[in-house]
Amino acid sequence: MQSQYPESCPFCKIAVTYPVDPTTPIPRNPDPDLLSPSAFPILSTPLVMAFLDIMPISPGHVLLTTREHYEKLTNIPTPLNTRPEPGSKGLWTKSYAPEGTTPSQALGYWMPILSRALAKTLDIEDWNVVQNNGARAAQVVPHVHFHFIPRYPEGRKELGGKGAVDVGMLKSWRMFGRGTREDLDEDDAKQLSEKLREGLREEITLLDRPKEKL
Repeated sequence: MQSQYPESCPFCKIAVTYPVDPTTPIPRNPDPDLLSPSAFPILSTPLVMAFLDIMPISPGHVLLTTREHYEKLTNIPTPLNTRPEPGSKGLWTKSYAPEGTTPSQALGYWMPILSRALAKTLDIEDWNVVQNNGARAAQVVPHVHFHFIPRYPEGRKELGGKGAVDVGMLKSWRMFGRGTREDLDEDDAKQLSEKLREGLREEITLLDRPKEKL
């Protein structure tokens, strides 16, 4: 357990603190105060997790990471078997089995689902997906993760709450790692994380619907 979850890694602390619920990949009312700084998970599977960035570039800035500790993208094992065995890794139902049996498969599976949930929930058309490897590439936490950064239209009003981020001032051409990053406002984060969890639930529900025959 110690080698899989290094004590000094904040993302591993989140993985240990918020274990997998065998019935759903969406955490049910997770307590953000179990950790300091607080954590706001929105997705939790046997292979990956997603939670709010504690220093967001824009409201709704989410991190998607592997549950197991890998420092860089090159450290994630390449899957040898692309077809998951039924019930493997504690996967729940037919909706979640397609995430595969390896972290790389799960990352690829959840990226478009998370993107759709962000776009619909936050009412945005544009967002960045950024992944850094190493200190020279602006990787701060040495645990592989992807940034999902909403890009709001100029003049867009804030989402509400007491956050210090002025969404209307976020320029669409601002590059990752530049500009002011604000500490996450916890009251805003509680509301926002619940909205995003609900958005993910809706996307997962859509996966279960039978497709119409042409």
